[in-house]
Amino acid sequence: MEAIVNKVAESGIITLDLAPYLQGTEVVEFDLKPFLYMEMILKEKDYRAALQTHNWQQYAGKHVAVLCSADAIVPVWAYMLAATYLQPIAASVYYGTTAELSKMLLTLRINEIPLDEFSDKRVVIKGCGDTPIPDAAYLAVTAHLRPVVKSLMYGEPCSTVPIYKKR
Repeated sequence: MEAIVNKVAESGIITLDLAPYLQGTEVVEFDLKPFLYMEMILKEKDYRAALQTHNWQQYAGKHVAVLCSADAIVPVWAYMLAATYLQPIAASVYYGTTAELSKMLLTLRINEIPLDEFSDKRVVIKGCGDTPIPDAAYLAVTAHLRPVVKSLMYGEPCSTVPIYKKR
């Protein structure tokens, strides 16, 4: 009787799971809406006073998405003023939604993946898992790895969709 051979294990394919790159970053929102008069108008004096008494420690070490969810005209300096309070406390300050900030941080983490371990290798980007991965992550990892890999695939080592093959 012949021994069972795991051809996938012997193939030298590297599987890259993007789920760990989503972990460990807390993203929170700072919304200017509660600082507006009648949720429509920003009064400078009231806004400055409210910022001075706001609990900024709640943003310590977190990535903060700054936005105004009200349909109001907010002067640029209002965002700048919020940033002056957030910058010394928060891990980062970003203009936009928490979803946009999360995507940007994920892309930055993917772009920090060391390329040397993937040079001239066959790589499968894991496609199934318990953690939903944003489409932007797959785009970012493809753009990051393509210059160095021998081939790039999507899915699982036993069932892949070819994405790129070096010629």
